[in-house]
Amino acid sequence: MRRTASPFSLVVLGFGTFLLVLAPLLAWYVQPRAAVNPIDIDTTAVYTGRGSVFDLDRVETVSGQAITVTQRVRGNVEASVDSGNAAVWDVITTVDTDKSLPAADPHDALDFAPHRWVLDRQTTKPVHCCEAEPRIEGEAYLKFPFDVQKRSYQWWDNTLGDTVVMRYRGTEKVQGYTGYRFTASVPATKTGTRLVPGSLVDQPDRPQVLAEEWYSNHGLELVVDQATGRVVYAQTGPRRTLRAPGGDEDAAVLLDAEKLAFTTATQKEAVRQAKRDSGQLRMVGETVPVGAALAGFVLAVTGGVLVARGRKEEERPGLPGTAQ
Repeated sequence: MRRTASPFSLVVLGFGTFLLVLAPLLAWYVQPRAAVNPIDIDTTAVYTGRGSVFDLDRVETVSGQAITVTQRVRGNVEASVDSGNAAVWDVITTVDTDKSLPAADPHDALDFAPHRWVLDRQTTKPVHCCEAEPRIEGEAYLKFPFDVQKRSYQWWDNTLGDTVVMRYRGTEKVQGYTGYRFTASVPATKTGTRLVPGSLVDQPDRPQVLAEEWYSNHGLELVVDQATGRVVYAQTGPRRTLRAPGGDEDAAVLLDAEKLAFTTATQKEAVRQAKRDSGQLRMVGETVPVGAALAGFVLAVTGGVLVARGRKEEERPGLPGTAQ
């Protein structure tokens, strides 16, 4: 007697083997390629708080003002495609008080700052091409890399024009969603110069002065989705001042806010997108591979047993004249 495998057992064995091969392929090849920054991004983050601002009409700093910071990020699809493997994001940040809101034109805001960020779609590291301005450095800006680690990161502060160290501080819930918390502060730093009337920097006898611009930050706080690097909560405390040339003290305060933070609506939208994107990555990198590996193992073992048992068939008698 000899054993022959049935077609069904071979199919079961083959499909089980296929799933066993597919599982690591999804986890180690497909999932990393699915973790890419989009080129067609279009998001808006709004920060609100209270603080002091310089009123141009009154030519003085006014305290206790409601402040709104709006940051809109739009992907430049054409420039991104031309760049190769980079995402080109155009960023517009405006600072308003109730006096300048709502504004039909963002140029009417108290402060208007457009710039471009180009980042590697896989690593999120800055790419210096495509007329990017300023020259952004560091490991993260607007978002962290995928698969955020429990360590410090070099975060680009666009007002400072340099990186700051964001230190890991544990986990925190935002709208019921757990993320990694990072904090930093910025000491008073000279960031540039501006031509202003001398009276603004305590030099009334001079009609114009090339005053020094200084910037510090009371505290930066970010809560980040671990899988995608998306910021689900952000808080900043900017202070921007003017000093007389070579001066040691602030002569005029342009902006000073202890805390400007994501609005509830911005938090909820950030959490919604983080859940969606991290869920997709988890499905491709964990759920489906684990399920495929388990199903593949069961099917492969079942198919192997069926093949081993086989279907008994009697051997046909040998032909006449042949050795028996």
